[in-house]
Amino acid sequence: MPTIAVIDYDMGNLHSACKGLEFAGAIPIVTDQPEVLHRADGVVLPGVGSFDPAVQHLRDRNLEQPILDVIASGKPFLGICVGLQLLFEASEEGVEPGIGVLKGTLRKFKPEPSITIPHMGWNQLQLAKSDHPLWTDIATDDWVYFVHSYYAETTDPSIVAATVTHGSQTVTAAVTKDNLMAVQFHPEKSAKTGLKLLANFVEMVKQPVAVG
Repeated sequence: MPTIAVIDYDMGNLHSACKGLEFAGAIPIVTDQPEVLHRADGVVLPGVGSFDPAVQHLRDRNLEQPILDVIASGKPFLGICVGLQLLFEASEEGVEPGIGVLKGTLRKFKPEPSITIPHMGWNQLQLAKSDHPLWTDIATDDWVYFVHSYYAETTDPSIVAATVTHGSQTVTAAVTKDNLMAVQFHPEKSAKTGLKLLANFVEMVKQPVAVG
């Protein structure tokens, strides 16, 4: 079974992510050690909470460069929730720069009379790259679980792999770029669809393929 390093920086729901990866047929290893990230077959960056503390925790543990190195190596990499947000350049939520491997800024949802902020609960995906291996046996309009007030506004539309609509606002729900994948929703809380996504990621770890 493949080993998948789950990055521990005190900002992620590690137990749920690990259980989902185990169910999908992988051996998760919770770690903050760069050498473990490099030895693993795949890497997951989970995350909950606010942008600035998350970035600060990563940098306090000297994990930013190892994350960049892992992504550059071609190893399958999956960001989840705040783990997606940290990959971008900046966020309106704070002042810290992000990791910056993806172009764009996190924006806050605009208030509307009919919506709540944060965007919390089940919503339907609109797939933009339906042939991507991450979406195997996942379809447009499948339901997944979100908890976020900020979304990624990217200057590179080619990386958008799925969107979601909250009120009148259609925003990024997932991105892919080569071996890098990230989702704004929580697959570990998204029932059958979320478990299938994690299984698809594990399958990509087992059999790496060149994807966009």
